Amino acid sequence: MSRYTGPRLKVMRALGTELPGLSRKPLGERNYPPGQHGQKNRRKSDYGVKLMEKQKLRLNYGLTEKQIQRLFREAKQSKAPTGEKLLELLECRLDNFVFRAGFAPTAVAARQLVRHKHVLYNGRAVNIPSIRIAAGDTITLTAKGRKIPSTVETLAEPALTRPEWLSYDEAQLTATVTRLPGADEVPFPVEVQHVVEYYAVRI
Repeated sequence: MSRYTGPRLKVMRALGTELPGLSRKPLGERNYPPGQHGQKNRRKSDYGVKLMEKQKLRLNYGLTEKQIQRLFREAKQSKAPTGEKLLELLECRLDNFVFRAGFAPTAVAARQLVRHKHVLYNGRAVNIPSIRIAAGDTITLTAKGRKIPSTVETLAEPALTRPEWLSYDEAQLTATVTRLPGADEVPFPVEVQHVVEYYAVRI
């Protein structure tokens, strides 16, 4: 399955959750699924519930199905609880770090910043959004990257409050990882155990 490029607000309504990594737009009053039957109470199957939780992660972090499956396998092999480790691995992607540091309005935009080499990772330009950050790593923007209109706007008004696991130097426009993020610091509600159960019978 390829990376999602369709209507963002529509998919958030279908999932019933605002995904800050996907869009800055709020659900507002139309916080029910799209379509003519969206306001009717429809009971979801056990499979449907688990699928929705998995889709929240995949869409918020802008991953393909193949990418999230690979992360799940890695999380499953670790000594930590699978669900918690999976969330940590997702939060530790470079593109997500760029987003959470306030350099981009969404994770989607952060990915583009990285791909176009507007991000300096530990002082060097990189173009791989999946680079895994570690404590002590720093990021900043290139001179050209700092002039991008969406970046200027986001720096003035970040989409989210910067998390406690990074420190931000406003004068230098530099963000540093102070520790690895915890599973409870994901910026949207997700029942990760449902995701674990979804993949347990498929991987």
